[in-house]
Amino acid sequence: MRRVQRPDSQSEAYAARLERLEGARWKRWLDVQAPYRWNLRRLALGRTLEIGCGIGRNLLHLGPGAVGVDPNPSAVATARSRGCCAFLPEELADSPEARAPFDALLFAHVLEHMRRDEAAALVARHLPHLRSRGRVVLIAPQEAGFRSDPTHVEFLDASALADLLAGAACRVERAYSFPLPRVLGRIFPHNEFVMVGRREV
Repeated sequence: MRRVQRPDSQSEAYAARLERLEGARWKRWLDVQAPYRWNLRRLALGRTLEIGCGIGRNLLHLGPGAVGVDPNPSAVATARSRGCCAFLPEELADSPEARAPFDALLFAHVLEHMRRDEAAALVARHLPHLRSRGRVVLIAPQEAGFRSDPTHVEFLDASALADLLAGAACRVERAYSFPLPRVLGRIFPHNEFVMVGRREV
């Protein structure tokens, strides 16, 4: 049986797709990102490291000291051109901006791009950057959103996200569907699972 090759989320084409989707004229007119910006800000995460920052959409709204990391060189270049502090994974350890521990780690629409074991490893790899009792926030698309991107690999529901937090020695502080009730996640592609955990050590 021939294996189907998935599109590469680390390619230049994928970064260009993110820019194209974000820059759609109707999205600018309606400011469709306003509720998501509000949701991030109300979490009051403090100094945040965003893993899988893409072209910097969230970094622009995370507040002072926010740092992003992404394996896509084109996406990192775009994020930097927008004034964001963003690095490739191999650059992060040597960057002065990442030496002090962060108040929070944010994984927004990144873990569904890999297998569950890879997602757990990615979270674990970045825990050393988190201060004691810091927070870990996981955001993943619900069913319609998961189907909308051919680079998505594994669907992560609230239970799966809670398991990832438990594996990272974090207790769940808050879990909710955003911006609409959970039942609409099967038809509304922009509905998200949001899971907030607190590191227990």
